Amino acid sequence: MMASLRDTGVWIFDLDNTLYPASCNLFAQVDRRIGDFIAGHFGITYEEARVMQKRFFREHGTTLRGLMVEHDVDPVPFLDYVHDIDVSPVAPCPGMADALNRLPGRKIIYTNGSVRHAENVTRQLGIDGCFEATFGIVEAGYVPKPDPRPYDILVNHYDIDPTRACMVEDIARNLVPAHALGMTTVWVRSEADWSRPDAGGVGTGNHIDHTVDDLPAWLEEVAG
Repeated sequence: MMASLRDTGVWIFDLDNTLYPASCNLFAQVDRRIGDFIAGHFGITYEEARVMQKRFFREHGTTLRGLMVEHDVDPVPFLDYVHDIDVSPVAPCPGMADALNRLPGRKIIYTNGSVRHAENVTRQLGIDGCFEATFGIVEAGYVPKPDPRPYDILVNHYDIDPTRACMVEDIARNLVPAHALGMTTVWVRSEADWSRPDAGGVGTGNHIDHTVDDLPAWLEEVAG
C-alpha cells in the first residue's frame, strides 16, 4: 500500500481539521463569527442567525453559498470577518513539515475557506513552505465542496492527472467527487456528524481508500 502511494504525482490536502487536529477546535471560533456576521447583516438576534446559518449549511454546502444564492451577500467582507480568528490553539508540527517535504509529488491545499485563512494556519503549523498552491473558495468560484464543478476546475488549472492524485479530507462526502475522478482518497477520521461516511449523506460506499487517525504519523510512514 505504502509503495503504491509513493507513486502519487499530486497530493491534495483539505485544510481545517485535516492538516491540524480537530481537537484544536478552530471551527468554534469561525462558527461563532459566522453567526455574528449574519446577525449584524440582517439585524436579527444571534439565536435567529444560528437557525439561518445551519439551514444554509445543510442546503447549500456552506453558509456563505446560502448567503450568496439567497441574499446576494458580498463574499469578500464575509470571508474577511469570519476568518479573523486566533490560530494559536494550533501547535507547530515540525514532524509534518519534514514528512511533507520528503513526500514525493506536488502538494496543493484545497479548502472551502480562503487563501488568507490557509496561510495563517499553515504558518502557525510551520508547513507554509510545503505547498505549491492553495485552491480556496474564491478560486473555486465560491462553489464549495462537494459540488463536482470546482474539482474539475482544480484538475484543469493545475494540470492534474486524477489517476495519479491522492486527496486527503476529514469530511467523507467531499471525497466522493475525487473518487469519481479516479483519485486515491484518504479520510482523516472524525466523529463529527457531518464528517463521517455513515452520517454524511453518502453512505459507507467505496469512495474511501484509506482511513487514518494520525495524519502526521501516516505521512511519515508514506514518506519512508
